[in-house]
Amino acid sequence: MTDTTQRSSDDRRALSADYTVPPIIAGAWQLSEGHSARAIDRDALFAAWDLLSAHGCDTLDCADIYTGVESLIGDYRAARPGRRVQVHTKFVPDREALAHVNRTSVTRVIDRSLARLRTDVLDLVQFHWWRYEVPGMLEVAGFLDDLRRDGKIRHLALTNTDTAHTQALLDGGIPLVATQVQYSVLDRRPAARLAPLAAARGMRLLCYGSVAGGFLGDVWRGTDAPTGTLENRSLIKYRLVIDDCGGWAALQTVLDVLADIAARHAVGIANVAQRWVLDQPAVGAVIVGFRSEASAQRTVATLGLSLTPADHAQLDAVLRTLPMPAGDVYAAERNPTSPHAGVIRYNLQGSVDP
Repeated sequence: MTDTTQRSSDDRRALSADYTVPPIIAGAWQLSEGHSARAIDRDALFAAWDLLSAHGCDTLDCADIYTGVESLIGDYRAARPGRRVQVHTKFVPDREALAHVNRTSVTRVIDRSLARLRTDVLDLVQFHWWRYEVPGMLEVAGFLDDLRRDGKIRHLALTNTDTAHTQALLDGGIPLVATQVQYSVLDRRPAARLAPLAAARGMRLLCYGSVAGGFLGDVWRGTDAPTGTLENRSLIKYRLVIDDCGGWAALQTVLDVLADIAARHAVGIANVAQRWVLDQPAVGAVIVGFRSEASAQRTVATLGLSLTPADHAQLDAVLRTLPMPAGDVYAAERNPTSPHAGVIRYNLQGSVDP
């Protein structure tokens, strides 16, 4: 069942009684060093974030392990004094160091994020634990909760965590308000188990990958599959997702249906793909990367888009015929022998100096 209520730029969604997010959050994974050879134009990037803010989209998503990004956002916030800029970051200990994470190391990483982001409190910290078989996940989440009680963190969430371990942390008393997951018309893994749990426990899904790194866009419709080296890690990642979902021909089938719906609403394919995710149960926001005002301007059209029941039925009829990545959320990506593992960087903490 989907929610097709009319959306607008002031359609904020509550993560808690005192904290809301806009439907579109600006993501920053693609801005991290090593993600792409393409240089960042800071003026163009800041202008894109300004445009989003003018439409009520005042929230940025980053991570402690997105090299250079927390400091970049800190510079943006310093250049916009007086403007509300909500920032969601992450706490992602190195995969090979999980057994050594303790209260002191957690505090050092959180203090580093505070310094980089130039703030006294982190709005939302999203926690990830690479290896479930390594003990300590609940204990470390408890250290983060202690920092929340101390006033360094407002709210806690998860990122890329399966349903069973999400439930275990909730049952263990960790006050989670959200969980960040990959969710798109191609990757619908959250719908099976995680979304029902989130709805039952009062959590929201914050969804990246809604446009599959741009593959769910007008530019790829009617084209041959790309060959050679792709431009960045995002395209490499989502090309693998496409393979899991039936391959390039299946993608073209989905793009044709999205284009038909988009034409009826005078928007782009990406807008329909984003709105489909926003209409799914328990979803709080889509996380979308931007580098320019033009890309931000195209995306804000999603805010005013309302899909009809007929639109959903047309698209869902096609999606039911397609395979998708196997397992619970992030299962394939977590497996170090999976093709997806080649895109993942497991050990990026490095020094915890600011």
